[in-house]
Parts: sequence; C-alpha cells; structure tokens
Amino acid sequence: MSIKKIAVLRGDYIGPEIMKAGLAVLTAATKESDFSYQIIDYPFGGAAIDQTGTPLPETTIQGCQAADAILLSAIGGPKWDQAPKRPEAGLLEIRNKLGLFANIRPTKINPILAQRSPIKPEVIAGTDFVIVRELTSGIYFGQPRSQTADAALDTSTYTAEEIERIIRVGFQMSQHRKQHVTIVDKANVLATSKLWRQVAEKVSRDYPTVTLDYCYVDAAAMKIISQPTFFDVIITANLFGDILSDEASVLTGSLGTIPSMSSGSTGPSLYEPIHGSAPDIAGKGVADPISMIQSIEMMLRESFQENQLADQIAQAVQKTIAAKVLPPDLGGTASTQVVTEQIIKNLKG
Repeated sequence: MSIKKIAVLRGDYIGPEIMKAGLAVLTAATKESDFSYQIIDYPFGGAAIDQTGTPLPETTIQGCQAADAILLSAIGGPKWDQAPKRPEAGLLEIRNKLGLFANIRPTKINPILAQRSPIKPEVIAGTDFVIVRELTSGIYFGQPRSQTADAALDTSTYTAEEIERIIRVGFQMSQHRKQHVTIVDKANVLATSKLWRQVAEKVSRDYPTVTLDYCYVDAAAMKIISQPTFFDVIITANLFGDILSDEASVLTGSLGTIPSMSSGSTGPSLYEPIHGSAPDIAGKGVADPISMIQSIEMMLRESFQENQLADQIAQAVQKTIAAKVLPPDLGGTASTQVVTEQIIKNLKG
C-alpha cells in the first residue's frame, strides 16, 4: 500500500494546539491499521509571515500540490493586523492556486449538545444540512476593485462554467442525502444570481430524482434560524456562503465542533475547522480540539475512503461528548489534553 502524503499547516495561536491534538488522534486511530501516511509540515498564515514575510510561501504551495490531502488549522490574529499581507490573504491565495472551488460545511445537531444551541430544541431537532459554497470566484476575486478616500469598488463576476461545476458538486452530494437542493441567491436584484438560476435549471435535468428549489439569501438567513430542517443541500455563491455557513454554525451551540472541506476538480482537498485562532485562549490549554479531530475524520472518509477509521473516530468523539468530558466552549471544564486523551481512550475501548 502506498504511503499517503498529508501536508500540515499548523496555524496560529490555538492552531498548533488543536493540530497536535488532531494528529495524536490520527496516530492512535491508524496504529493497527494498514493506512500508511507521512506528515509534512509547511509554514502558512501568520507563522509563515514571521518566517518568510509572506503568508503563503512558494514552497508551501508546491508541497500542498504534491500532497494527497491538506490539514489546515486556524490562522491569523492581531499580531499580523498591520502586516503588508495579512494571514487571511494566504487563504484566498491557496484556494486559488490549488483550484479549491468547492467548500463543504455540514451542519448537524448532536442531540447531546442541543441544549447549547440558542435555538429552541423543538426547532433544531433533526437538523442535518450541508452548505456547498463556491470558493474561488464572485466578489472576493472580481476585478476591477479599488478604494479611494471617497469611493470604493468591488466587482462580482461569475461564468456559467464556474457556476455549473459548483452546482454539480451539490447535486451529486444530494443524491446520497435527502435529494433536495436549494439554490440561495438574490435573483430579484443581481445579474449573477439570475445566471445561477439559469445554470441550475440546466444542471437539474441531469438529476431527475433531486428536488430543486430557490431561496433569496435574506429569506434563507431567516429560514436557517426558524426552519433549519427544511434544508438538505444549500448551494450558493462565495459571499452568501461565507455569511450563511457562519450563521448555520451557531445552531450547533459551538464553532468548536464543526469541520469543513475545500476541494477542486483535481488535486488534494483541504480540511480545516471553521473557527478562528482564538488569541484570547491561546496557550491556556482549553481550546476545543473536536473540530480539528472531525476535520481529520472527514479527510479519512473523503480523500482516502478509510470509512472504518473515520467511523471509529466519530464514535470515539460521540462517546466522549456523551460522557460529558467537554471543553469550556461546550460547557465543560476539561482541557484540550484531557478531551484528546479521552477520545483516544474511547478509540481503544
């Protein structure tokens, strides 16, 4: 069996802490398996700025391109607020360089943690949907863009090809779920959204068993809070997906448990927690490692088809939560190390 190369970008502030926890779980889960891998570290984000002056060095790009999967922890923070090129610029650049046009964020309610949600239990019960966000086009990348003292310009541009490839990702995913796709847009105002609807209608003909509907982004924002079980697969543009996926994460009660995946047509996918680098708790040993651990679970499942290993990690996390060995963000008092050690113990038990 070939040795899989995993590029590791450890991140900033709590980033290295939760990456260490995630890799410890990966080591424990794969110890007696046939899955062989090599961890290769590359500088990225604020750490890379400190080392090289740029958040995404060329060596990191090359290393990620040669990898079979990429693990990224949280980056950025106040240390680099005044840097000529902030750590977050590296995120946009790595997505572009690697062609990572599809971001997948699941939102699924864990019944044990439902009391942590700000939404009533009867509203969120059974919530299980995925947001498929276009990641390399739209207003974040459009040209021209400019800013003066009196005016600013941002351009949102989409081609039919860019829209079709992300819509097909969502439709294909829906076939293994509840076969329901919702396109979220602003077609009553935006020309780009009107094109999204035209392309969606065309693509939908290739998936006759999938129900397709549309929702304006403002209505979708309300429905995610008031009727989250309506959704199965949401497909949307870069800006809308950025906002709605953060909104959706609040339903679960904590950002600390949610993984995400960014992928392209070819090359490695990138896996990361959705939360930030939390400078206020860095070094205190209380960061929640679960989102990083579940990002590794997602990597095993999606990039390597190691479903059995992924299931073992998922079950170990669930047992740990059920036993109420929880970090502070989930209402507990356990440290990062204690949570990690309990998950590893549950892997073996």
